[in-house]
Amino acid sequence: MDYNALGIIFLAVVAPIWIIAHYTTRWKATKALSSDEEQLLEELWKSSERMEQRINALERILDAEVTDWRKQL
Repeated sequence: MDYNALGIIFLAVVAPIWIIAHYTTRWKATKALSSDEEQLLEELWKSSERMEQRINALERILDAEVTDWRKQL
C-alpha cells in the first residue's frame, strides 16, 4: 500500500476519531467543579442567604415604619 493512501486513511478516519475522543475527555474533565470552586460556590450560597434574610428584615421594618414605601419607589 502506498504511503499517500495510508496518510489519507489516517486523516479521513483515525484523526477525526482521535480529535473527538480528545475533546470529549477534556470536556468531561472540566465539567466537574474543583474543590476551590465548590468552596467558593458554598460561600456565595451562604452569603446570598444572609443577604436575603437582611433584605426581608429591612422590608419588615419599612412595612412597620413607612406603610406605603413600596409605592414611593
